[in-house]
Amino acid sequence: MSIFKKFINYYKPYKKLFYFDMFCAIIVSIVDLAFPQILKFLTNGLFTQGTSVIVKYIGIVAILMFVMYIIRTYCEYFITSWGHIMGANMESNMRQDLFDQYQRLSFSYYDQNNTGDMMSKLVSDLFDISELAHHGPENIFISTFKIVGSFIFLAFISVPLTMILVVITIAMLVFCLILNRKMQATFTDNRKKIAGVNSAVQDSLSGIRVVKSFANEDIEHEKFDYSNRMFLNSKTAQYKMMGKYHAGTSFFKGLLYLAIIVCGGLFVAYGKMNVADLAVYALYIGIFITPVEVLINFTEQFQKGYAGFKRFLDVIELNPDIVDKNEADELKNVGGNIDFNNVSFSYEEGSKVLSNINIHIEKGKTVALVGPSGGGKTTLCSLIPRFYDVDKGDILIDGQNIKDVTLKSLRSSIGVVQQDVYMFGGSIKDNIAYGKPGATDEEIIEAAKNANIHDFIMELEDGYDTYVGERGTRLSGGQKQRISIARVFLKNPEILILDEATSALDNESERHIQLSLEKLSKDRTTIVIAHRLSTIKNADEIIVIVNGRTTERGNHKELIAKNGLYAKYYNMQFEGLEKFDIYED
Repeated sequence: MSIFKKFINYYKPYKKLFYFDMFCAIIVSIVDLAFPQILKFLTNGLFTQGTSVIVKYIGIVAILMFVMYIIRTYCEYFITSWGHIMGANMESNMRQDLFDQYQRLSFSYYDQNNTGDMMSKLVSDLFDISELAHHGPENIFISTFKIVGSFIFLAFISVPLTMILVVITIAMLVFCLILNRKMQATFTDNRKKIAGVNSAVQDSLSGIRVVKSFANEDIEHEKFDYSNRMFLNSKTAQYKMMGKYHAGTSFFKGLLYLAIIVCGGLFVAYGKMNVADLAVYALYIGIFITPVEVLINFTEQFQKGYAGFKRFLDVIELNPDIVDKNEADELKNVGGNIDFNNVSFSYEEGSKVLSNINIHIEKGKTVALVGPSGGGKTTLCSLIPRFYDVDKGDILIDGQNIKDVTLKSLRSSIGVVQQDVYMFGGSIKDNIAYGKPGATDEEIIEAAKNANIHDFIMELEDGYDTYVGERGTRLSGGQKQRISIARVFLKNPEILILDEATSALDNESERHIQLSLEKLSKDRTTIVIAHRLSTIKNADEIIVIVNGRTTERGNHKELIAKNGLYAKYYNMQFEGLEKFDIYED
């Protein structure tokens, strides 16, 4: 389907509004085209009569023209107000479609794309598309109607003079088409550059605490200055091209007026046209040139909207790489048995992160994953809820391949507690309730008590209604972690993944959270990615993963007795050798 057809599809819900908008556009155009004819009729007819006749009928003419312009006024109001409302509705629909597509896309898309660029497509691009959606059909329709109508009337007045105007107009159109192609490239580049500015701002403001703690405002200034200058250079190139465009079209408009004066004067001189007809001809030239100017000025809007819609389609037409298969089943009555059968995975072709992983985890058991940084522990856990799909092999839950069940039912059965906790803008209550939309206050409070955060919440002035700040800036790391644990308590999943949930906390916070995690893990299949090995001594099984392969397996005592990599790491921690980075390869 062409870009044009895809754009037209967004008009379908508003067909009646669109057709009435076009009807109003016809009325406005007819009224504008009628005035020179009315003037010609009056000049050659009524105004040649005596005073009494003119006085007798001028009132009727005034009333008719007043009614005509009242109708035009209401049509202009509809075009301006409801035409824009239609465009805003289409923009809203596109924005919702784009947001929903962002929700469907897998982690791999977000690994490769910047948030600022995505925001630019969601906001500024769609505004330009909205303006195009409203003004595009209207401007083209009205302008074409007026140009064709005035051209017909001009031809009735003087065919030879009109043919001269046609030659000049065709030359102007050729000039416009040539520069239009060049302008399209500058507008597309402009969109990319403003996305770069948005990305720089988003990156710097999101990390503002890091920026200030390192006193690196100057570095951020330079980074933003670069993006800003690239955008400025793109805008400069765009405006230079627009300058050529508008200057050239202005020159051709001047030629049109020049042709009227010179050629029209010669026609009057040789008796092929009278002065009254030349005056009416001049009025129609104004009607003829005005829509031409509208179309010329519309070019910038069209290029912006077209470039924005192409960027919009770049996302909308992406096929999410992780979707439900046809007739996927619901994952029900989850016990929690997990099997990795010859699982291999790579983020990029040719660089394997996991190779031939074979692991069986019995329901209700706790399995800990340890090993050097970059070994594949977090990646392995990300495969269970299908944040990524395996390259080879299968993952089974209770004997059922996770690719054969719906994503919603699969992910509803899994709870994840990560080191980097994300808090949504809103209250503490809202953030806990995110684990179970529609949860009662009693359920939320019970979850908070289980996470050992209820007493702290009740000490706050607004209690559960306390605003957490953007990304939870008003809370400490330990407080945010306990709220995230309460969120998972409320979700009550059968499978739990703890991804270094306590590694960034102080000892006091870790102690409270470890108690919460032990309570949360009870009677659930639990996978723990551990940084502090003291927290996994009681795990049913500990698996060491190095370079995407399992190298050691067993419980704590068995692995210490083997005196392998796990024993080395454990001894380094408990012999006071924290100065060594145990996660270096």
